[in-house]
Amino acid sequence: MSGSNQDLDHDFGGDLALGPTGDLATVTGTVLGQQRVLRRLLTNAGDYIWHLAYGAGLPAVIGTPVDAVTIEGMVRGQIFLEAAVARSPAPTVSVQSAGSLVSLSITYADAAEGSTQTLGVSLDQ
Repeated sequence: MSGSNQDLDHDFGGDLALGPTGDLATVTGTVLGQQRVLRRLLTNAGDYIWHLAYGAGLPAVIGTPVDAVTIEGMVRGQIFLEAAVARSPAPTVSVQSAGSLVSLSITYADAAEGSTQTLGVSLDQ
């Protein structure tokens, strides 16, 4: 895999994944891009001590009135900071709220492969 990006396989909020031989699993390609996008969106700015400006802080919207336009803008601004997200076609972000639940659907083109990626994020107030 020389020349390709890889990282530890880690779904946000979970444990590191183990590989087939019991070592830490790695991830590449579109899955790596998805994990990085979710990590950026769900990390609060200031929480990552090595890069204080990193993170969209979506969990901070919990308990506040839902403003779909603000959330869409926050998501769009942050995902473009990830190399995995192509600028064109522009990503689409849909925000839905029902009671205390806020759900986002994010669709973007993978910059390396051009494939369409869809992510879902649900935040419960």
